[in-house]
Amino acid sequence: MSRIEGILARLHGLHPRLIDLSLGRLEVLLAKLGHPEQKLPPVIHVAGTNGKGSTCAFARAIAEAAGLRVHVYTSPHLVRFNERIRIAGELVADQALAQALEEVESANRGAPITVFEVITAAAFQLFRATPAELCLLEVGLGGRGDATNVIARPSASAITSISLDHREMLGDTLGVIAREKAGILKPSVPVAIGAQEREALGVLLDCARAVGAPVRLRGADWDVGLPPQSARPGGGTGQGFQYQDRDGVIALPKPALIGDHQHDNAGIAIAALRAARPDIPPAAIAAGVARATWPARLERLSGALARCLPGGFELWLDGGHNPGAAGALASQLRHWADRPVHLVVGMKQAKDSAAFLRPLLALAASVWAVAEDGQHLALPVEAIVAASGGVALPGPTVRAALAEIAERAGPARVLICGSLYLAGEVLKQDAGG
Repeated sequence: MSRIEGILARLHGLHPRLIDLSLGRLEVLLAKLGHPEQKLPPVIHVAGTNGKGSTCAFARAIAEAAGLRVHVYTSPHLVRFNERIRIAGELVADQALAQALEEVESANRGAPITVFEVITAAAFQLFRATPAELCLLEVGLGGRGDATNVIARPSASAITSISLDHREMLGDTLGVIAREKAGILKPSVPVAIGAQEREALGVLLDCARAVGAPVRLRGADWDVGLPPQSARPGGGTGQGFQYQDRDGVIALPKPALIGDHQHDNAGIAIAALRAARPDIPPAAIAAGVARATWPARLERLSGALARCLPGGFELWLDGGHNPGAAGALASQLRHWADRPVHLVVGMKQAKDSAAFLRPLLALAASVWAVAEDGQHLALPVEAIVAASGGVALPGPTVRAALAEIAERAGPARVLICGSLYLAGEVLKQDAGG
């Protein structure tokens, strides 16, 4: 067990619940630490169901293209815990992360607190110690009671696409979930809002009005557009698009992140950045859109797992796991009409597997249900098969499913999806021999 794993194991014993959406415990701890959350560079706070990480990735790439040093806090990690904290452009080193966690653990003195709250405090400690010009904070869960919401006055907020997810914690309707996400809104702090379902949008606008948060809304204050002639089969994002707001039009290259939904995420990032840092030039915005990276978001794999497939096949990975993500993946599958697509699906327990699979089943040449040994809270293969109405075949593992697909099918695309925890295991395997 590593030093970091040992610390986290101890911390898990301090609170009976992994997630407890409230701010009081963390506020007490941050006071003991000298309020590092009050000594951060300008913050952009990002909430939503789908697209938060991609939006942060676009914002970071754009800001760095403009020469800014950027801190980033995201969750969850896929392979290494360090992925959650980026300090002035670099992933936190093991020794620095362990030291920060131990400092926070010592200050907490065994008081009840969740692991995520301690990690958040450690990130603030690390960010306070290193100069930067911007800090991107991704909400862990919800918004109102999330640990990141201790930031009293960010420079800007952003809310990405809202979907039905974490219903056991956030509520059963889009409106209720949107209200939780809107809990990050602050008086006089501008918020960039992307494309939303009508029910969610109405709640977001009502909440913004109630707290006095100026809204920068897609379709009203800013927009992104894809020229019709630029859409091409197999790519899904063509050769470029444009962003437009009251300050004019910015021509943008093809986003580095694949999928039509990434235009919305890029637009949210630009709108939030232009609210927080209006000095960022259009050239940096274009450069950042073309450079942004974010693993397991329609990522094409080329390592050990990809080599399990014969020539003419492509292997793709996406961590999407809720109905909103399934809609985005379905759109991409329609762009991939030039060859068959086979789905390899592994899901987390408590997720609505049937709702995730529903828009995808008719678009797939075959569907394979999998569960990996190291996959956290993996839903049994039999449950995924049942959720598909018997359409899915038992993998039962990714490698076994890939072997079956290679034996039965000609040149095709294979998309592994359904869980960020599965995505982490897949990335480990693809990096191996």
